[in-house]
Amino acid sequence: MAIDEFELIDRYFCRETGAGVVLGIGDDGALLDVPSGQQLVAVVDTSVAGVHFPSGLDPADIGYRSVAVNLSDLAAMGAKPAWMTLALTLPASEPAWLEAFANGLFVAADEHGVALVGGDTTRGSQIVVSVQLLGLLPANTGLLRSGCQPGDGIYVSGTLGDAAAGLSLIQQAAAENELTARFRRPSARVQLGQAVNGIASAGIDISDGLFADLQRIVVASGVGATIERSLLPVSAALVDFAGEESARRFALEGGDDYELCLTVPVAKDAEFRQVAAGLGVAVTRIGSADNVAGLRLTDGGRVVEYSSAGYRHFSSQDTAQHD
Repeated sequence: MAIDEFELIDRYFCRETGAGVVLGIGDDGALLDVPSGQQLVAVVDTSVAGVHFPSGLDPADIGYRSVAVNLSDLAAMGAKPAWMTLALTLPASEPAWLEAFANGLFVAADEHGVALVGGDTTRGSQIVVSVQLLGLLPANTGLLRSGCQPGDGIYVSGTLGDAAAGLSLIQQAAAENELTARFRRPSARVQLGQAVNGIASAGIDISDGLFADLQRIVVASGVGATIERSLLPVSAALVDFAGEESARRFALEGGDDYELCLTVPVAKDAEFRQVAAGLGVAVTRIGSADNVAGLRLTDGGRVVEYSSAGYRHFSSQDTAQHD
């Protein structure tokens, strides 16, 4: 049985508010207290069925992912997550779907102490989920894309390419494994981002593919960079699934990893590694920034021809690739 908008909100999305929430769900807007000496960081991501995730994906996974991708943006800036809003478009208000979606959404939010403080629901032809996440940063700090300098090391967290391979398995209705889990429930590196704020010189989360996202740091910072193909961290599960050659390709351009790509000054290299180890997060140096314009890929030290723009909306590849 379908339920109306206000019953939907009351039943599935009204939860206890967190710290700093003066007024949450139920009025025309939320009132939030930003602590003295802190700045507000706002990020937003919209996920559309058939574009960002398969139309038949479990609603709990849709809810989880919609928060996790925003958490990853905050992680890339070194911010602490605090509050979120949700705009949800649905073809119908089905209680079973909504309950599962809300459960997944709040699992991801609760992992990082995020309170839902407002939003909107509407009827539409397909599922569209827009989450805005608000975080906090000590004033005048933060990991920007523009801070990299020549000589900085280039690092990535975790392993790359798993989620893209997992998506292909989901599309084939294959058995679930650790690759499909990486797509369904990405882990945002929130603690790492906060811990290396002030150590790393620049950062970005890997959502559209490593090569494309690192290119954004290169352009924003006005530097060049070289990365070594053989150093890209790939999981044994990915190599077993795709083979060594394709695994590296997934790692370079697959997208949906939501790992962090960070640049680190040489003088802070040891400190960076120590902090990551203390958090239990594997980090791998894959290259370095330099003064030569552009981003280059080497294989065994030799430059190889490679070009990947990653995933871009409104480009020729933007054709419901996740359906």
